[in-house]
Formats: sequence, structure tokens, C-alpha cells
Amino acid sequence: MTMVISTVIVLAVVGLLMGLLLVFASETFKVEVDPRETAVRECLPGNNCGACGFAGCDAMAAAIVKGEAPVNGCPVGGAPVGDKIAEVMGVTAGEGQEKRVAFVRCAGTCDVTKNNCNYIGIETCEAAMTLPGKGVKACTYGCLGYGSCTAVCPFDAIHVVNGAARVDRSKCVACGKCVAACPQKLIEIVPDRAPYAVQCSSREKGPFVRKICDAGCIGCGLCVRQCEQGAITLSGNLAHIDYSKCVSCGKCAEKCPAKVIRMR
Repeated sequence: MTMVISTVIVLAVVGLLMGLLLVFASETFKVEVDPRETAVRECLPGNNCGACGFAGCDAMAAAIVKGEAPVNGCPVGGAPVGDKIAEVMGVTAGEGQEKRVAFVRCAGTCDVTKNNCNYIGIETCEAAMTLPGKGVKACTYGCLGYGSCTAVCPFDAIHVVNGAARVDRSKCVACGKCVAACPQKLIEIVPDRAPYAVQCSSREKGPFVRKICDAGCIGCGLCVRQCEQGAITLSGNLAHIDYSKCVSCGKCAEKCPAKVIRMR
């Protein structure tokens, strides 16, 4: 009995000493945190999506306090959150950042594309990519349609519709997770204001594209010749839009014979 009591006393003393040591260490080696950082963090939505360009809301708050990020840099919270953070920091929020959204560069739905085979297996884009020809569709550049992008989106902003991924612009915050998840590299981040986009990624020549997809770019170059601003170029049999030059006149979409330049 004496041994049990002695053991309990020793453990209690050791525990007390360790507690005092931890308290001393926390006070001695603590890192001072700017109280504004805590206040800014409380204003942020807490999604930790990375759309702001930082690892999460904690990193974003620290960057704002250090002057390394704008007070209105959170695309999820938008202007209301920017105004709250500006009040904490004692500055004016000013104009918000330009809203950007994800865009899937493929119009290859089930009703316009041809398939080479049937697929029975793990329904992820990564698994389908292991097939010869990269998936079941005849177009090796198109959307595989198994929703790897959908699985990683924390905002429920992208879904597979009729065999091709589509983005809900009202929910998308351009976090870029779908961009990283797509093994075909079909998804890009574009300005939300951009009304027109090339909805194709195929680099095959026109005659072959016509055989396998009714919604593919044939690389004819009519859009390039129609654009008076020099905003469209042709590279690798595929049209590209430079949104810094585009004035949204719509002439490229009007003349596109494949109707692959579409209004978003």
C-alpha cells in the first residue's frame, strides 16, 4: 500500500513540474501575434480554399496584416468581407479584384462525340486515362466525363452534364482545385466578364476533328481574320483568345463554322 501511495505522489509531483515547465516555456518562447491578425481572421469565411493565392485563411490574414495582400483579396467573401477587413486595418477597401471563374475547354457531350469503346471499371478520370487512347471517346483531348474535378470542388460549382464537365459561375471562386485535378488539363481560369471562349482543346487537324466530334475546333483561322483587335491567334490547330485584347464584339463567334467559340 505504501508503494502505491508513493507512486501516486511521485507521478503527481512529476506532472506538476512538467506543467510548470510547459507554462514557463510557453511564456518564454511565445511568438507575439498582431491582434489585427486575429481580427482579420475572424472576418474571413474560413473555407481555406486557396482561391486568394495563400495556403488558407490564416495565411491570408497574416499576409493582409503584413501588407502582402489586399484587404479585398478574398474572392469568396467578396466586397462585404473586404469592407470588414478594411475597417479592422483602418484603410479603404477600394475596388474589389476582378472575379475569375473556371472554364472547361471542351464541348464534347455524349450527343456530339464518337466513342471508341465501352469502359467498365473505376469511374475516375485518372483510371480512364490508363486505357489505350486515353478514355472511351475518340477525341484524345476531350473531357473524360468521370468527375474527378467534381470530387475536389469544395463549392459544388462543377458537375458532369451529359458526359462533359460544366461550371456554375455563380458558385465558382476560381480556387483552381479542378484545374489541378483534371488529367486532361482542360480547365482554365478566365475572367468572369469574358462573354466568349473557345470550348475545345483538340489539336488535331480539321478533317479528323470533323469525323470524331461535331463541336470541335477545325483550325480554319476564320476567327483570327475576323478579329480586328488581334485578340485571337491560332496555335496547334486551335484558336486562343487573349482576354486583355478582347472587346467582346462577337465577330469571331459569328463566323466560326464549327460554332466552337461560344457565348458563356
